[in-house]
Amino acid sequence: MTEILKEILNIIPEEKISQAGFEAANIVLYTKDREFFINNEGLIRQAVEQFKKRIELRPDPAICVDAETAEKIIKEVIPEDAGIGQCIFDTQRSIVYIEAEKPGLAIGKQGALLRDLREKIYWVPIVRRMPPIRSTLLENIRAVLYEHSEYRKKFLDRVGHRIYDGWRREKKNEWVRVTYLGGARQIGRSCILLQTPESRILMDCGINVAGEGSEQYPYLDAPEFNIQELDAVLVTHAHLDHSGLIPYLFKYGYRGPIYCTEPCRDVMILLQLDCIKIARAENKDPLYDIEDVKEMVKHTITLEYEEVSDITPDIRLTLFNAGHILGSALCHLHVGNGLHNLVYTGDIKFGRTPLLEPAHCMFPRLETLMIESTYGGKTNIMAPGAEQDNLLQETIRQTVARGGKILMPVLGSGRAQDVMVIVEEMVRKKEIPDVPVYIDGMVWDVTAIHTAYPEFLNNTIRKSIFHRDENPFLNPIFKRVASQKERMQVIEYEGPCIILATSGMLVGGPSVEYLRLLAENPKNTLVFSCHQGEGSLGRRIRNGEREVTLRNGTKPESVRIAMEVCKIEISDHSDRRQLMNYVFRCSPRPKKIIVNHGENSSVLDFASSIHKQGHIETVAPRNLETVRLR
Repeated sequence: MTEILKEILNIIPEEKISQAGFEAANIVLYTKDREFFINNEGLIRQAVEQFKKRIELRPDPAICVDAETAEKIIKEVIPEDAGIGQCIFDTQRSIVYIEAEKPGLAIGKQGALLRDLREKIYWVPIVRRMPPIRSTLLENIRAVLYEHSEYRKKFLDRVGHRIYDGWRREKKNEWVRVTYLGGARQIGRSCILLQTPESRILMDCGINVAGEGSEQYPYLDAPEFNIQELDAVLVTHAHLDHSGLIPYLFKYGYRGPIYCTEPCRDVMILLQLDCIKIARAENKDPLYDIEDVKEMVKHTITLEYEEVSDITPDIRLTLFNAGHILGSALCHLHVGNGLHNLVYTGDIKFGRTPLLEPAHCMFPRLETLMIESTYGGKTNIMAPGAEQDNLLQETIRQTVARGGKILMPVLGSGRAQDVMVIVEEMVRKKEIPDVPVYIDGMVWDVTAIHTAYPEFLNNTIRKSIFHRDENPFLNPIFKRVASQKERMQVIEYEGPCIILATSGMLVGGPSVEYLRLLAENPKNTLVFSCHQGEGSLGRRIRNGEREVTLRNGTKPESVRIAMEVCKIEISDHSDRRQLMNYVFRCSPRPKKIIVNHGENSSVLDFASSIHKQGHIETVAPRNLETVRLR
């Protein structure tokens, strides 16, 4: 038995414990003593305070009331007004998940109803909010987790042993370094390898959706990277340029943990499945298949914001809000016993958006900051949000007045939901005509995920979602497009409308088909609302190209862009001013800053400006370069 378990069982009577093990960094004890489960007289709290670890006491499966009886008791104890849905029993872990429309009513005042349930059913009850918009994807993810509950229990215990069993590699000296396998002086294929004498951690593993050939993927053939030695993968957020290649790791044998937030996991899976679907629709072999994505699900460990978790013997991870998209996170890594502290931002927004609070900037310790620079160049100054809202408002009004359709290619997660909230408010305040807003691609499913995790959204939206009648995503102006037949009905619709469709860079997905069918009508408007990657069709059209070749089924077709083209900056990235503000608002101030995730000129300009204004050491590495942090 690992030493820490032995030490814990010196405090808690060993005869009371039937099993002791790990769930990753958490320690879980099981008991067959029902009285001890209900009242352990503070022994668990005492152990938590002494060892500074999360320690949980659960009933041994042998003493749990059978699931059928337990469900009847749950429905008797919890008031009908709570809107109880499914009760899902995880028999391996003695946990019952209770879905409720109103979780507060199901939990009871100060958790009274849950305490009552523990005493009656001898399960650990956990209440989850029932999403206002049903998501088949969420149901499927949970089904995979429950179906493989026994495997998950063994996997999490194995991860715990990796954390607590001590060092595997010989420790001759202390050092920390990062190697860029992708995302250096470019946007796309973010992938960074963090190494210490003991640990190998991959931070993000994405694809460049606008790239071609080998330029699409990280340098996983670099000599520094060995998939067999990889201890963990951290995912900052779900966009494909940060998460799109993770199932590929499982295809080639990786079986370690993936760390991210819960909504990040769900949206990431949706985008990866869509990636497979698009590849097959274009008669291409996908990089990985659905079984690889399922394998990833089985190995994902989700963390809350500001939850501290050991991930290897010498690295401790804390996720903080990045303000970019739902569930996006800054990764704070505490290496060694105070040896070094670094923050990897992924993508950030240091300003309040229609959906999210600004990125977190206060840390316990910080020596190195690794920061994105998508809009880091001197000229990357965005107009104020109100000005952009007015431009969008005027564009919609003019297009509607001439009887046209507004096509907005959007990223499935983040930008699309921002636009939905902005448009819904405009309609509600009668600032634009009440026209249908058609939602195509994965946007609808991602929106359903947003409604399932209101605690990750800003206060305004969270309150709206808690009060069903005010939920902006449930406004009847939004119409789902779920098939090719429905897509053609939107095209043939005689009145004006707004169409939100993926992909945002016009490199695939339904937005390209809408463009082909709407482009030659000057009454229509194409509105760009997100970054257009170098080489993408969206970038070419935005830069003035008006004759493009698109695919009509399997045949290429020349299309003239006669529709109006408009650019609106509704960005979930920080612009130059916000990025500079973030750097100098970080507390404590970093001693070294590594600039990444930006086009070459933006990276160099941003790094130079930080150095000149703050006299801080800055680095702008290229792909395959290694930077020693300590």
